[in-house]
Amino acid sequence: MSRTFSQLLRSTVARCCLLLVLVSSTALYFRHVLDIADILPAAEEKLLRQRINLDHTLNFGARPLVQTMSPWKAPILWEGMFDPDLYDQKHIQNESSVALTVFAVGRYLDAYLNTFLTSAEKHFMLGLQVTYYVFTDQPEKVPTIKFGPRRSLKVIQVQKYSRWQDISMMRMKMISDAIESEIHHNCNYIFCFDVDQVFKGRFGSEALGDSVALLHAWYYKRPKQSFTYDRNPKSKAFMETGDYYYHAAIFGGVLEHVKDLADYCFLNIMEDKLNNVEALWHDESHLNKYFWLHKPSRLISPEYCWDPVIAENQDINVTRLVWASKNYKELRTR
Repeated sequence: MSRTFSQLLRSTVARCCLLLVLVSSTALYFRHVLDIADILPAAEEKLLRQRINLDHTLNFGARPLVQTMSPWKAPILWEGMFDPDLYDQKHIQNESSVALTVFAVGRYLDAYLNTFLTSAEKHFMLGLQVTYYVFTDQPEKVPTIKFGPRRSLKVIQVQKYSRWQDISMMRMKMISDAIESEIHHNCNYIFCFDVDQVFKGRFGSEALGDSVALLHAWYYKRPKQSFTYDRNPKSKAFMETGDYYYHAAIFGGVLEHVKDLADYCFLNIMEDKLNNVEALWHDESHLNKYFWLHKPSRLISPEYCWDPVIAENQDINVTRLVWASKNYKELRTR
């Protein structure tokens, strides 16, 4: 009798404990649902701000001598196709915010960073909230710049590498890490730039999109067989053909798309390293492979990154950004 009572008592206690666990779990579940319900409207509002689309206002016939639309219907932006005031008004209304990342490592900092930043303040995304993220191995040497309202700079210290090729390739991991740890708190768009460039004209909100790629100034009119894709079948960047040749000096978009691109490039660079392979043009080769597999939603013309050395410039009605003069022998000697 005593054993039966003990068994019954233990069974009752067990049922009570189980009931308490169920009640507690149910309470936590409903609390979680309520928390999600509170978060969703804000997340949806942010998503709507990211997905501004004014492509229906573009005049695709304004530039008959150049290609203004890709085969997959993505616009290729040229001067005369868009109303800059319309784009600015919409993005200001939707509180679009832009991160600009730039790497100034080694001698590149002294040679280019000050001019890059001061020219960006005159021409890049004026009217929008902009945060410059400067990646450098010499934080103490970053120049002091006077920034306009709602524009600021953050310095991220990076490792010094022995080869410039490693700096070029490792930037993809650093960009991805910065998006995850820092940038997503402050911005909903990002543009990634090389530092050896100078802004000369409007580089505005018309360039913002989900996934943005730049047509290379030297290749946008050349036949595909001349594109310098990586032709080594052992490399993860290997391509037999493609749509265009993209320049890695500029790429951008909403944060999740740029992070996907950066992660893809970094993982494939690392796999190549394991196989003792290095892509022909380093991260640019992997970027071209990514955009071949994942078509960009917006292409920006060579107006947005022009090399003044090119004599054939009749298509370029305005230069928004130009290549700075380079002395690679001096810059890349460590």
